[in-house]
Amino acid sequence: MMTRILYFIDSLSAWFGKAFAWCIVVLTFSTCYEVFVRYVLNSPTVWAFDMSVQMYGSLFMMCGAYALSQGAHVRGDVLYRLMNIKTQARIDLVLYILFLMPGAIALVYYGYGFASDSWFYKEVSWSSPARIQIYFFKTLIPIAGFLVLLQGVAECVRCVVCIQTGAWPARLHDVQETGDMLMKEQQDKQQLEKENV
Repeated sequence: MMTRILYFIDSLSAWFGKAFAWCIVVLTFSTCYEVFVRYVLNSPTVWAFDMSVQMYGSLFMMCGAYALSQGAHVRGDVLYRLMNIKTQARIDLVLYILFLMPGAIALVYYGYGFASDSWFYKEVSWSSPARIQIYFFKTLIPIAGFLVLLQGVAECVRCVVCIQTGAWPARLHDVQETGDMLMKEQQDKQQLEKENV
């Protein structure tokens, strides 16, 4: 039962992360378009700056839980990797409780206030002449905080299970394993070519 709940949280984080990863495609095309019309046609757009801020901000916020579920956040593991698994789990649990949880709760609490005020005033961007509506964008702040909080709870459960059993619980299989598989195939192919030479 616990594994199914952890997998559900992992799959929710993965779904949002992969869905919002498409922001990078929109960002790339809009930036290329802006460069073309600015330098080739000498006719810059008024919306390019706001578009890049909102796409990159959305990508950054909504992929946080996915990165946490994959262990992809930056970690100073010079000493950490030398410790036994139970000690690693204890350190992770303390850090999640002391730093991740309060930060995620603050994102949800204060982000909800920012988003509700923004919706009330139908806030627009004042950083460019386009005056793009930003209340949709601000709504992502509490949503991202909630997803990180939820994934943080799952990571805390994993830490507790690891402390009790001495092994990390299984994670949801994802594209990371596909990348590892492709890398291993490439290494095997190179090894075979060396042997044939």
